[in-house]
Amino acid sequence: MTVTSTVLIRTREARRQQRSGLPKWVLIGAEILVPILLLAVWWIVSANSTNTFFPPLETILERMASLAATPAFWGDVGSSVGNLLLSFALASALGVGLGIALGMSRWLSWLVEPTIHFFRAIPPVALVPIFVSLIGFGNETRILSITLSAVFPVLISTIDGIHAVDPDRRAVGRIYRLGAWDRIFSVALPEASPRILSGMQVSLITAFVVMIASEMLGSSIGLGARTLLAQQSFMIADMWVGILVLGIIGYVVTALLAIFRRRVLRWYIAIRQQEKNL
Repeated sequence: MTVTSTVLIRTREARRQQRSGLPKWVLIGAEILVPILLLAVWWIVSANSTNTFFPPLETILERMASLAATPAFWGDVGSSVGNLLLSFALASALGVGLGIALGMSRWLSWLVEPTIHFFRAIPPVALVPIFVSLIGFGNETRILSITLSAVFPVLISTIDGIHAVDPDRRAVGRIYRLGAWDRIFSVALPEASPRILSGMQVSLITAFVVMIASEMLGSSIGLGARTLLAQQSFMIADMWVGILVLGIIGYVVTALLAIFRRRVLRWYIAIRQQEKNL
């Protein structure tokens, strides 16, 4: 082995270490430690608080424990989480299905995309009063408003992902005379999946925001309604409990989707990592 080759190997190894960043256990530890530190700071800062709207964290946690012992609290949690998951699943299925249909047809995509971008530009929360006026205050209204608000990120990312499929792969599919379904599931979807799952992450955040807004507007069920009612009734500790629980739910569902995305895209992440290490 020559001196030049030895230097090149060591240089590559050094670059890999620099690009790999911190060890994984450090990142996981920081992700756990930072929320704990924030809660500790909150506990210390609010310990002697006499502000009505900023009670001590100890009081909030005690109230959370007492509410967690009541069936009504878990009923609100179940209603919110159920609406969120059902609406997100419907939005994902509808967005991917329509996105594939529009992405595989250039002329149809060109015809419909201006309308899609028009409705996408409307703030999702602004759609809630419209659905309430048309349908009423039932649970169906909340599910419909969440679904239609969350469908656009998945729909647009699916269309873009299908359009970005390598033309050479499309040509190979035609050469081997693959059927329409085979071209979709064997060629288009695997290559478009990174963009589709990124759109699903945005869709989940949108669904979560609209879920809270739909419950706060004319509903008496769900964590959003409970939090708003507590604020209007000056039950400040209950209001903070609702905010904390909503934050926990948002973090958990986002983390679960991130884990799902990493597992589905292991092949894609491995390819990207190899490209970085070159």
